[in-house]
Amino acid sequence: MLTLYPRIKPNQTHQLQVDSQHTLYIEESGNPQGIPILYVHGGPGGSCSDRSRRYFDPEAYRIILFDQRGCGRSTPHGSVDNNTTVHLIEDIEKIREHLNIKQWLIFGGSWGSTLSLLYAQEHPERVSGLILRGIFLATQHDINWFLGESGIGEIFPDYWQDFTRHIDASSTKALINDYHERLFGDNEIERLNAAKKWAGFEARCATLDPNPKHVKSATDPHYALAIARIECHYFKNNCFIEEGRILNHIGRLSGTPCIIVHGRYDMICPIKNAWQLHQAWPESQLNIIRDAGHSADEPAIIDALIRATNTMSLRF
Repeated sequence: MLTLYPRIKPNQTHQLQVDSQHTLYIEESGNPQGIPILYVHGGPGGSCSDRSRRYFDPEAYRIILFDQRGCGRSTPHGSVDNNTTVHLIEDIEKIREHLNIKQWLIFGGSWGSTLSLLYAQEHPERVSGLILRGIFLATQHDINWFLGESGIGEIFPDYWQDFTRHIDASSTKALINDYHERLFGDNEIERLNAAKKWAGFEARCATLDPNPKHVKSATDPHYALAIARIECHYFKNNCFIEEGRILNHIGRLSGTPCIIVHGRYDMICPIKNAWQLHQAWPESQLNIIRDAGHSADEPAIIDALIRATNTMSLRF
């Protein structure tokens, strides 16, 4: 089973101002003359980490990471102003232009798969291929599944009960509105408590086997506040995507190679998403990982992703 590549440090970092408010953190590592590949993190509201560089052969790839608006080391932290899917797609294109890259590979998981697909559909001539994990199509069904008692709550009723304690969970819309009020309210203690509950719930459901370290990392206040606020903001607005957009426009990616990696027991983004995408996109290759859930840190997912990056590097 393949494991992560050894730790490396960035060759250089960039601070790219994309509008009057937002500045993005960008970094490059690996081979400056290698195959350009962009790592698109999940969430919405997640961030990159040192581990994000390690899915790629540093001799073969020019590895590009960035934190999306309001995330990680981008500023202002946790901001939802001018923060929509359209803005994020435009940001990716600005990064490509800033780095003077003609065409690149895109690597994205979970919400990162959503954003990668949307960017590729908007700019197919700029994308040489995609590697996607934990497909999230951003439909109303996907949001209802993730937050609803009749969705993920049927698999993790104990976790869902903790997540919704003292929250109006009479419907997905009510739950989102209640959390939104708390996450954007004036009470700092209530904001942080709500953020940790939201981020902790997602982390507890993300792995096939319980992973306390993953949960502890997710509930770090800096990380939790960004992912909870931004994710809630996006879900409240249906991810700023019209229903069915990705599958309805998949023809724009005809001829573009794609490797999909999806855990059989992914409870956050059920495998049906990956299956539907694969059925609609004949050029895609679907790898169902029999002993994994959603997280990119699970051993079998790591193995599959590194095999995918190694395979894709041989094509270019």
